[in-house]
Amino acid sequence: MAPTKLQSDKKYNKWIVILSVVVPLVVTLLFGVNLRELGFQVEPLTFLPPIYASVNGVTAIVLIIAVVQIKKGNRANHEKLMKFAILLSVLFLLMYVAYHMTSNSTKFGGEGIIKYIYFFVLITHIVMSVTVIPFVLITYVRAITNNIEKHKKIAKITFPLWLYVAITGVIVYIMISPYYV
Repeated sequence: MAPTKLQSDKKYNKWIVILSVVVPLVVTLLFGVNLRELGFQVEPLTFLPPIYASVNGVTAIVLIIAVVQIKKGNRANHEKLMKFAILLSVLFLLMYVAYHMTSNSTKFGGEGIIKYIYFFVLITHIVMSVTVIPFVLITYVRAITNNIEKHKKIAKITFPLWLYVAITGVIVYIMISPYYV
């Protein structure tokens, strides 16, 4: 007997939960580890912030194009673009962690209202970047298990969350970039 769509979804639930917890935990732990301060002879990867900010920008564009493709009925292109968006997000994460493990954190130097705007954007970006992980995973699982109706429902939530994270990542970079040393 073939598994139902619900059974197919459920077999991935353990991995969705594990990844949704482990990824933010590992990033948080590694964020606090500076290899240079621990005595490792590594060069600071100070060239990475504009690259990973660009990756966020490309991710936003890819997400938008993917939605346009599915609205046009081009499921194959949509699928390829969504896999690419996931890959870009993983690459961003790897570069972000590598930068913070080799370089000192940059302090925002703005004052007045811009400081509050920056911290609002930064905090919402961080909260949403953690929040979006299970949404992306669930949305992806529902697509690969061909549970299309449920995929569509959650994708309507996942898309704006993920797009917000990608766009605010670029905004945070633009706002802090004058203060990089």
